[in-house]
Amino acid sequence: MPELSHRRRLLVLTICCFSLLMVSLDTTALNVALPAMQRGLDASTAGLQWSIDAYTLVLASLLMLSGSTADRIGRRKVFLTGLVLFALGSLLCSLAPSLELLVVFRMVQAVGGSMLNPVAMSIITNTFTDPRGRARAIGVWGAVIGISMAAGPLVGGLLVESVGWRSIFWVNLPIGLAALLLTLRFVPESRAPRARRPDPVGQVLVIVLFGSLTYAIIEAPESGPATVLPFAAIALAGLLGLLWYEPRRDEPLIDLRFFRSVPFSGATLVAICAFAGLGGFLFLSTLYLQNVRGLDALHAGLWMLPMAVPMFLCAPLSGRLVGTRGPRLPLLVAGATMTVSGVLFAAFEAETSDGTLFLGYVLFGIGFGFVNAPITNTAVSGMPRAQAGLAAAVASTSRQLGQTLGVAVIGAVLASGIGAGSYRGSFVAAAVPGWWILVGCGVLVLVLGAVSSGAWARRSVERVASDLEVGEVRGAAPRLESRA
Repeated sequence: MPELSHRRRLLVLTICCFSLLMVSLDTTALNVALPAMQRGLDASTAGLQWSIDAYTLVLASLLMLSGSTADRIGRRKVFLTGLVLFALGSLLCSLAPSLELLVVFRMVQAVGGSMLNPVAMSIITNTFTDPRGRARAIGVWGAVIGISMAAGPLVGGLLVESVGWRSIFWVNLPIGLAALLLTLRFVPESRAPRARRPDPVGQVLVIVLFGSLTYAIIEAPESGPATVLPFAAIALAGLLGLLWYEPRRDEPLIDLRFFRSVPFSGATLVAICAFAGLGGFLFLSTLYLQNVRGLDALHAGLWMLPMAVPMFLCAPLSGRLVGTRGPRLPLLVAGATMTVSGVLFAAFEAETSDGTLFLGYVLFGIGFGFVNAPITNTAVSGMPRAQAGLAAAVASTSRQLGQTLGVAVIGAVLASGIGAGSYRGSFVAAAVPGWWILVGCGVLVLVLGAVSSGAWARRSVERVASDLEVGEVRGAAPRLESRA
């Protein structure tokens, strides 16, 4: 990528943030629209889970493929393709006549989405090469998530109440068009110095692992062990296949050497835990506010503001702290506040009182606002820039996998607790195990943040980066000789 002026770099950051805003708005607005969709499409709790998880599942399955493809054929080219596909999928979702077709069109959205956020992060990483500047740019990136959290429920609630749930997908069209035109005009093309070869076997194994695991969790309450256990066995086989096959490839889809870096492995696990917490938190909160308290979509969106505003305010602060003091403090703050928030709901039924509900939302918003910048910065820091797309894609995959598992597990626990009862009568008691799971997610963020940010962990990054660079040089030699 050519050297850009400071103003041009900020413009590229803004364009990349457009894609994040579009994807994040879609997710947050959709959560507010779930009860309206449930009524309009006569969907069960499992059906609502699939409307979310079909998207996050496909996204998680394709992120690494998109990241490595972008490094190989050009990040700008893949980013533009993603914008077109995401906008097209959004249009189709708005026209879906049934839950089944909505799920299919959400998958189309996800194919486009897989080409946006990790590729945009790779563009940012290669645009902001100074570590401090990159950390601040990632802080801005995290603030956009806060903006989407604040605007998504309000915009979604207003659209659902005034036009209908289908209109939430229309928001993506003007944003996508603006990002498309600006990318064509201002974002330069970039790619890795040496192209990585495709890994179709690894890609199939990833899809098998994620898909069968998610299906087993979501369908467990209704289908029973006889149906679920075979899919759990398939998921295990997919995992073992990845662990056996990927190290034997010169250029794997998932470079397992990344995980020798303690901070990278820690960031991956923190991302899974934190986003599992977010997915479960939003799922429980939306259904409670509308199906139990009886709020309309707009007022339910307003109740999300105590969570969204701290996310917006804390994300750039977290980015500055990562740039000046490292990831340890933001991760500790994130883990502690997310844990306390979960305990309020699990042990004290915080949702039954306005005061404790407000406090629980604020604490979770603070925690999630602090967690995103250290995840992203740790994932790409210390890695060779030629592998930035792949490293960013692994981090993004961890986020989506976490959110998929959060919705699947919490939704399954909730469905089991409610059974044949009514939401209004049994929701609070049925949700308690789900809240305790979210407490566990917060504790894991706290512990992993402390363990993976010490001096010995930082030394492991240097060793892994050195190994990767040596491997790149050795892998390039046979190709150069064959071309000669």
